[in-house]
This record gives sequence, structure tokens and C-alpha cells, in this order.
Amino acid sequence: MSGPPVDGGVGHGSGAGGPASGGAHDALVDLPGVGAWQWVPGPERPTLLVAPTAPGTAGRTKPDAEQTFVDEAKPASAAGDVAVAGADLSSLPQLNRLMDEVALLAMARVLHRARLFRDGAKHDTGQVLDVLRVAPRHAWIVRRWLSTLVTEGRLRYDPSTGHHHDLVAPDRVGYARARRELDEARRGLGYPPSMTRFFVATAERLPALLRDEAGVQELLFPDGSTDTAEGNYRDNLPSRWVNHAAAALIAGGTHSSSGPLRILEVGAGIGATTRPVLDALAGTELDYLFTDVSRFFLTSARTLLGNRPGMRFGLFDINRPPVGPEFTPGSRDVILAANVLHNARHVGRALAALRELLSPDGLLVLVESCREHYQALTSMYLLMSPSAEEQRWFTDVRSGQDRVFLSTAEWVDQLDAAGFDPLPVLPGNGHPLADAGQRVIAGRVRSNLARPDPVLVEATLAARLPPSDRPERIHAVDRVISAPPTVPMGEPR
Repeated sequence: MSGPPVDGGVGHGSGAGGPASGGAHDALVDLPGVGAWQWVPGPERPTLLVAPTAPGTAGRTKPDAEQTFVDEAKPASAAGDVAVAGADLSSLPQLNRLMDEVALLAMARVLHRARLFRDGAKHDTGQVLDVLRVAPRHAWIVRRWLSTLVTEGRLRYDPSTGHHHDLVAPDRVGYARARRELDEARRGLGYPPSMTRFFVATAERLPALLRDEAGVQELLFPDGSTDTAEGNYRDNLPSRWVNHAAAALIAGGTHSSSGPLRILEVGAGIGATTRPVLDALAGTELDYLFTDVSRFFLTSARTLLGNRPGMRFGLFDINRPPVGPEFTPGSRDVILAANVLHNARHVGRALAALRELLSPDGLLVLVESCREHYQALTSMYLLMSPSAEEQRWFTDVRSGQDRVFLSTAEWVDQLDAAGFDPLPVLPGNGHPLADAGQRVIAGRVRSNLARPDPVLVEATLAARLPPSDRPERIHAVDRVISAPPTVPMGEPR
């Protein structure tokens, strides 16, 4: 049957990013076993996602399996609690509020210092971007500043004219006081001083950072040191909790193979999650492939972890098809991705590619931030903007929305669509650390659902399309998720 045209964020069927001609569009009709398809733009050529004719309920998680997943998650939650035992978790919401307040003041301070919104002046988004001389790839951040300040009552917006006005300008004394209170709250929770220094340093350099005259990397890794990044990804309480919960989830998973436990970690970075995982698996024979897109992290990891039995290191880019003998279908028992998969330009494509690397009943463990904190808008988000060479950004459910993170519900939906049975998300909504937004999101491969055969689909397309119109990769999924059209980067709104 014909696949319904599902919007892939940039194109599908005859749209941009997929085959351009009507004849090429017709080639997607009556693909064997395909009920829905989606073109996903890629660095060179698009990827094609194909879903079965009718997902129905066949192969879906049954009630007894759901209880097994709940039981599997309980020890992981307990391990997270042990990792933060003795800490005053009740003080964490106040710290989060202070971080947000400092960020709001920093945004308003940049606008006020640029002499915007003074003396009753009104400006549209394009004028603000021009005055600040924002690099096109960072324009989305300033758009988010404006909408956030409006939401928080620090700026007014007239939808009839598209103009912003009446900025609440921060005073110097109030800004200094908020920074002091943040540092005091940080000390009270045992967070490293590098955390406050990083947020203050990025706030002071925001104009240059927005113009790409300076980089956040220089502040996050001063002189090549990872101390500041350790504070952001390992030492704070929410990170400590999710890292140890993820480790316990992996250690508690059933390993049926007689050989070593085969783990692939993607986007491993400074190894903030790697180390708790290795500690939890002490005594277990491992084949642990530590990967990242940056050689900087691989060099550091070899020094830190190279003497651990079973450790290997390699490059891996979640936005490109995995290639090499290490990345064959079914070659991994566990895949771990901590604080990285939100960087995938299309999460559904990335999850489908990772699922194919897992063995039947393999385990995928993600650590993700599912709530936006305003301080990210003045710091870490500057690391997440598209490169200057990219013509488009996210092409999934986030397309054109000026956001990076997915909600918890969106992550669960994405896992389900990609062919995973989701486990309970940790920590649960009633947990003291839930407000922080860091979550462990995991799923097991759903192996008994009939999906289209990518090899058969590829052979069919080869008979219908010239090489230039064929997808680079074909991934079978359980269903496809539509997305809004992509907005070109830097376009004022």
C-alpha cells in the first residue's frame, strides 16, 4: 500500500530532502511491507524510515512484561538515592530558582547595555538581532530570551505589531546580590565553586559569545581542564543521582550471553556516567566501547580509563550512519547515551540506528534533561547551536521551535516509535529531584514485531530510482512521528 506522506521536518516524498521529481515520489508507493515512510535529511543524503502497514498491538509490551520493567527499575532508583544520601535535597529548588534569576538578569542586562528598549523604544526581533550582531546560528537563543523575559514579566510584547517594549532593566546591586546568593546556595549543597564561576563567566561574555567572537568551550574547559565540566555533569546532585541510577540499571540487566557484556557508550564526553557504570560492573567481563564525536574526550578517557579491562575507544557521531566492524547489527547488549541524544538532528533516526546495533532484548539507557532551566539560555545552549555550515537544525518534533530538549513524554513516545519497550522513567514525578529535570530514560528492544525488511526495500528502490535519488540508509521502525516544517537558521520571527 502507499505510505502516507509523513513530514520529516524538512521533506518527504517530493519535498526538499527527499526525491524531487514526481516519478521519484511514485517510487515510494507499494514498497514491500511498508505502511508509512519518512524522509530524514542527512549531512550528504537523506535517510528513509519505514514502518509496517499496521502496528496494532502485536509485539507490544504485555502486562506481565510491564511489571518486569517496573521491578527492573526499582533497584536503579534505590541506587540513585544512595548516591545522594545525606544531602539536603529540599534546598535544591531554591538553587534552581536562583540560577534562573541570575540568568534572567543576565539576559536583560545584555539588552539594556546595548541600549535596547530604553526611553520607551520598541523593537522587533530582527532589530534586536541586528543591534546585538548575533551570529545567525545563535539567533534562536535571543528569540528564546525575548519570549522568556515576556513569560516572566520582564518584557512586554505586542502581537499586533510584533514589537517588544518596556524591558525591566536590572540594577547593578540586584545583579551582584543574586550572584552572591547563588554562590552561597551552591556552597550549602556542596557543589564545586567552578559551577558558579562558569555561569558568571558566560554571563559576562554573552555579547561576544553571541557574535561568535568567543566560545563557551574555552570557559567550560579552561586550559584543557575538565574540572568545570565535572561540576556540571558529575558532581551536582541531580547528575550524581541519574548517573548512579543508570549504572545500576545496566548492572542489573539480564545478560544471557556467555561472553563479555558488550556495551557501547555514545557521546561519553568526560566519562561522568562511565565511571559509575564501570564501578557497578566491577568483576563483570566487559567489552566496553567508549565513543565520542571529539578526539579531545577520547584522549582524556584513554588517560583516565585506559587501564580498565575491556575498555576500547573510538569515534562516533550520532548524526551520521555508524560504520566499521565495531558497529554491526546486533553487536551490542547495552547502549548508553548520557546527555547527548538531544543533539541528534532527528531523534527518531538516531534511535532507529542505535536499536539496530543492539541484540534482541538489548537495553538502551539514556540520561537526558527533560526540563529547561533558564541558565542554559545564557551558557550551555551556546554549545548546542548548529554549526555555521548547517543549513537546517532539528528536523524532528522540535523543528522550528527554538528548543533543544524533549519532554519526558516525548522521549517515551520516541522510544516506542523506534521499536523499544520503554521502562519507567527515573526519578519518578514524586521524587525530590524530579524538579531538576534530569531523567534516566530506558527501553528494551521490542524484537517480536514484524517490521519492513530494509534490504528488500532497498532492492525495490534500486530498481525504481537512480543512485542520486536513493536514501543513504533505510531504517525500519514501528511507526513514524510527524514534525513541523523546518525554519531556516537565523530567520527573525
